[in-house]
Amino acid sequence: MPYTPHTEEDVKSMLATIGVNSIDDLFIEIPAELRIKGELNIPSAMSEHALFLHMASLASQNVNATSVDWYLGAGLYDRFIPASVRAVISRGEFLTAYTPYQPEMSQGYLQTIYEFQSMIAELYGMDLANASMYDGSTSMAEAAVMATGMTDRNKIVVSTGVHPRYREVLKTYCWAQSLEYSEIDTADGLTSDYSGVDDSSACIIVQSPNFFGQIEDLGETRKIADQTGAIMVTVADPVAMALLKPPGEFGSDIVVGEAQPMGVAMGYGGPLVGLFATSKANVRKIPGRIVGKTHDAAGRKGYAMTLRTREQDIRREKATSNICTNEALMALASTVYMAALGKNGMKSIAESSARNSHYAAEKLCEAGGKMRFGGKYFTEFVVDCGKNASEVRDTLLGAGIMAGLPLGEFYPELENCLLVATTEVRTKAQIDRFAMEFGKAIR
Repeated sequence: MPYTPHTEEDVKSMLATIGVNSIDDLFIEIPAELRIKGELNIPSAMSEHALFLHMASLASQNVNATSVDWYLGAGLYDRFIPASVRAVISRGEFLTAYTPYQPEMSQGYLQTIYEFQSMIAELYGMDLANASMYDGSTSMAEAAVMATGMTDRNKIVVSTGVHPRYREVLKTYCWAQSLEYSEIDTADGLTSDYSGVDDSSACIIVQSPNFFGQIEDLGETRKIADQTGAIMVTVADPVAMALLKPPGEFGSDIVVGEAQPMGVAMGYGGPLVGLFATSKANVRKIPGRIVGKTHDAAGRKGYAMTLRTREQDIRREKATSNICTNEALMALASTVYMAALGKNGMKSIAESSARNSHYAAEKLCEAGGKMRFGGKYFTEFVVDCGKNASEVRDTLLGAGIMAGLPLGEFYPELENCLLVATTEVRTKAQIDRFAMEFGKAIR
């Protein structure tokens, strides 16, 4: 039994202790005809070193952001992560911790969650934030469900400018809870037609910057929400908030998002960490939990989980949400990231990203591409290649460039378009090479 410390004598001793003769006896409840007999049809065993080399060889076949120039965003972004982030989250007391059920033993972790909540609330311009959700998509879906409870309505209206994968998760939530799902269109990359929002709508969901990178008119969304009595839910990139007016200042009732761009590695799609912020009036309606600051009988400062509905654990049919945990380690990574950069650092990252994206758009257009939309954008934009975007993407991958996301899968009318993300880590030389290779690919 390689890689395990148990000898044959150890195994015999443990089996004797529990009163069985063999390991097979532990599975006696499984009918014999359903049990595998003989050897599994898998490769032969390897030594630990040989297995490591084999796995490394398999991993090297993956394309990743360290082996190519990366312009793929669409919700996950290649941003620089300060060394301090990894140093802190790798500490044993953080890395191995679980939900802090015992506050007296978890003061350090509870304090970091409290700081996380405070920073997210400030970024979004809201009164408070919870202690994180699974990811941005579940945060948005939970916001929609919360809106139905606040308004006693069951119609969810979402802009097609919201991330398509987020909308898929929302559809699943709506199906499971028998809620009506409705979409409103975008024109020239911006939410334009609010005719689907009426007095039966529980909420309007918009994203800004939206999936196309365009900055939405949240003031108009607020106006429609006021006219219909719907809850205004905004999906927002937290990094963009260092440069743009936050949704809270437009009167958003709930703001959600994904914290991955702040100190969390892309990791082939996870783990992620969802953001959820709202006003003080809604504090008892939010999903998840909140960590509060208090003091003990001696006046010493302390932290504890509060406003957390036990129904989520023990009476799930009565729960406001079935998300019972949070992404504490990833939330810690974002907390360290925000603390390390501070307000000025966050603003510098946002400004650098915006400058790079506008420079990249200019160069790609000089190379023969065309901007698909005319509105203001932050760090992502849509470029029309004049030919199938998937083919262009694949050609550029051969040149060591991950060019972006072909949009045809999600928006058939945009099959010739690429969604390009340009963050602060891209250099002028890389962008110039991208434009040169892009020009070759579209010709």
